[in-house]
Amino acid sequence: MKKEYLKGLVAAVLIIALTVGLSAMGKNPTVTNGTPLPAGTSSTSSGSGASAPDASGEYLPGTYTYESIGFGGPVEVAVTVGESGGVTDVKITGDSETPDVGGKAIPQLAEQILTAQSAEVDGVSGASVTSQAVKDAASKAFMEASGEEMVEIPQPAGDDLFVPGTYTGTAKGFGGDINVTVTVSENAIEDIQIDGSHETENIGSFAVEMLGDKIMEAQNPNVDAISGATVSSNGIIRALNNALVLAGADLTRFNIEEAADGEKIMAYEDLDCDIVIIGAGGAGMTAAINATQAGKKVILLEKMPYAGGNTTKATGGMNAAETHYQEEQGIEDSVEVFVEDTMKGGHDLNDRDLVTIMAQNSSSAIDWLDSIGAPLPKVSFSGGATNKRIHAPEDGSGVGAFLVTRFLNKIDELGIDVMYNTTATSLMTLDGKVTGVMAEGPDAYYTIHSKAVILATGGFGNNQSMIVNYRNDLLGTVTTSAPGVTGDGIVMAEAVGADLVDIEQIQLHPTVEQATSMLITESVRGDGAILVNQEGKRFINELLTRDVVSAGELEQPGSYAYIIFDQNLRDGLKAVEKYVSTGITVQADTIEGLAEQLDIDPATLADTLAKWNQYVADKKDPDFGRDTGMDADLSKAPYYAIKIAPGIHHTMGGVKINTEAQVIDTAGNPIPGLFAAGEVCGGVHGGNRIGGNAVADIVVFGRIASDSAVKYCDGE
Repeated sequence: MKKEYLKGLVAAVLIIALTVGLSAMGKNPTVTNGTPLPAGTSSTSSGSGASAPDASGEYLPGTYTYESIGFGGPVEVAVTVGESGGVTDVKITGDSETPDVGGKAIPQLAEQILTAQSAEVDGVSGASVTSQAVKDAASKAFMEASGEEMVEIPQPAGDDLFVPGTYTGTAKGFGGDINVTVTVSENAIEDIQIDGSHETENIGSFAVEMLGDKIMEAQNPNVDAISGATVSSNGIIRALNNALVLAGADLTRFNIEEAADGEKIMAYEDLDCDIVIIGAGGAGMTAAINATQAGKKVILLEKMPYAGGNTTKATGGMNAAETHYQEEQGIEDSVEVFVEDTMKGGHDLNDRDLVTIMAQNSSSAIDWLDSIGAPLPKVSFSGGATNKRIHAPEDGSGVGAFLVTRFLNKIDELGIDVMYNTTATSLMTLDGKVTGVMAEGPDAYYTIHSKAVILATGGFGNNQSMIVNYRNDLLGTVTTSAPGVTGDGIVMAEAVGADLVDIEQIQLHPTVEQATSMLITESVRGDGAILVNQEGKRFINELLTRDVVSAGELEQPGSYAYIIFDQNLRDGLKAVEKYVSTGITVQADTIEGLAEQLDIDPATLADTLAKWNQYVADKKDPDFGRDTGMDADLSKAPYYAIKIAPGIHHTMGGVKINTEAQVIDTAGNPIPGLFAAGEVCGGVHGGNRIGGNAVADIVVFGRIASDSAVKYCDGE
């Protein structure tokens, strides 16, 4: 019997269950709270053996040294925990690892583990075997440092891989626990069921959908994470490893050889279509659906393994004026006020013609969304808006994930060709006209001939070097942008002569949870939440424009704030459930209890809340002049808080377009055959984007770009 480490009561239950042979009788043992260790590896320990850590999760002081098998031989990891319970040093020795691969990765892995204060790190690309060995050994060290108990694991017969049966493992994902139930025979994984219901829709959920098939095909847990969903992917793989260890697996038998040197042999393919669209975010999917409905053959390229881009990150809603939803709810608004709000919010740097087109077409865009099964009937305030204008799903869920799901359903219904994991590398031109795209997929290089090209690649919020090139003051600032948002379209457009506008205008969002880079939707404040500093005092009108609120936060002690709301707000806004499930909220039954958890003076926070509730009753905020988002007070327990600070959220600058979404060159002329929509473009938002305008931008200009491309294809 092999000895492995598991936690507390679960471990005790498993000791009994496995000792009496329940596994062999078809029962389903479960392992939770941590990564079980790979079987068949040697280990030594020099831990202190002190009393168990307290509920804060601190480790026991001492040095914990464990060993696992890497690519070339043993890899040793020593984790040192200081007197305060935090990890103070990580030393990794792997003299047998390939110097330019595993050996080069070792110091990076040590830094990752020390920074994360955990063995749950991503690893180093290209050194997967060494990374896994380091994580396995580090897991042992952290388990012992946490006060783990020992449990007996069954031994497979002979050279078998597993003890047949069904086993369930659990590990932390991005949104909460992920459960993986695996059924194995003596030497094969027969079935995998993944429960990741807390993972982010259209990001982590793709990992839940896709990884099971990859693992089944490989018959190996050592598969690549789904790009952009690394935390969810790693949680699934850890949970699977947990389950396989319960099945008696020696995980080192699944080690795979490092890739041999030399280039992969790639095929070359020529493709033809009417319109090729680069980027399957909100603007790209809108354009693809609209152009297909107009009868054109479309190819949609997406460099990530899934669709969505930054649209998936959108949590508030879509601004639109003079909509049927506003009329039905008795809300007065106008295109003119929408335009002026946007110009004022953008410090009048915006292109007024583009803003006017967006506002004028916003109502018909809402109607179009209705027509494809994506209604946005809930209307409320957002920062910088004079009237209730931001349209959201009925249940208050995040608008981005909602729209991406509906767009994908329509794309499937229309049979649109979407090429995932395929990166556009350059635009093809002939006689000054854009005639197609060069692209690279996993197995082939593509030459895609088309009559028109639409750029919908998003901004550059996840390209730190590009950000610093234009705004060196933002070095090191966290970003809410999706991993694929790296400015590719801007670079490709510049290469064919496109002009850029407002490229240095980069927006900070004021409510970003810094540890997870999770954006707290504008709707939380729009529905009545307030911001307080570490002293428990409000310091600003919470619904001013994002740049103003961000600047206000940076002036507070520590350059952060807390967003405070109550159960009533949570009940009416589904997006809050994600914040609760990911563990970024603090909760208490009283304001005073909440203050104590935040290390704020209870009397001060209670006084702040009492004043605010009176202001809501009076419909007047004498302190900061807030007059929107005051429909309900904060008086229903329990109470909630999230610690937030500014983060990079939107790059307002980009490719220059006209009102027909044609890309404009540096001489001021349209580039024939090239169109653009969404965050890849500049001019719409000026110096600051109003919350809710990004979704209006992608839907309105996604449709305009496709309409213009269709006309161009038809020779108009």
